[in-house]
Amino acid sequence: MEVVESVFSYLEGTNCYCCDESAAIIREKVSQLPLDAVHLIGTGDYHYVSLFYLERISHPFRLVLFDNHPDDQKGTLMEGMLSCGSWVGEARRLEMLRDSVWIRRVEDLALLDPSGLPLYLSVDLDVLDEKYASTNWDQGTMSLDELCCAIDTLKSRGSIIGVDICGGLTIEKGASSEDLAKNKAAEEALLNLFR
Repeated sequence: MEVVESVFSYLEGTNCYCCDESAAIIREKVSQLPLDAVHLIGTGDYHYVSLFYLERISHPFRLVLFDNHPDDQKGTLMEGMLSCGSWVGEARRLEMLRDSVWIRRVEDLALLDPSGLPLYLSVDLDVLDEKYASTNWDQGTMSLDELCCAIDTLKSRGSIIGVDICGGLTIEKGASSEDLAKNKAAEEALLNLFR
């Protein structure tokens, strides 16, 4: 799969919450990018960019979310505005999305029945233990090997129609050189699964 940078942090009104004007710009830009790719979307504060890719899928599919948070909460600060914590709830309204499965631990893979539907994978590095990645959200307990094995298992079950990866702490968000090195290693290990 091709690797595509989909970072839109330079736009106003996009950090954690996405205003309508910026959402329209991002949708337009995303519409020009390949869907069948690995999309690198920046920190977890921009995880809602996943929704704009999902909106483009024109056949039944399933969303598999590797994340330490379900991202299906109602916005509390700005009611009704798309956010990094509400985008999965919005995605569930899409006509072609048949279901979504939230995976925090390897054991959660058992929740995914073998329906044969194509999968879209969304990976937030905060699902990983702090030993393997540094993010600006509280983190899970999964090892990098466990995450890679889980994705390999899903690849063997059927077609992957798109992938996105987010969550790594950046210099702008306070990352140290050690943080950047950990995140780069995690990202590279994930990208190698699709090369």
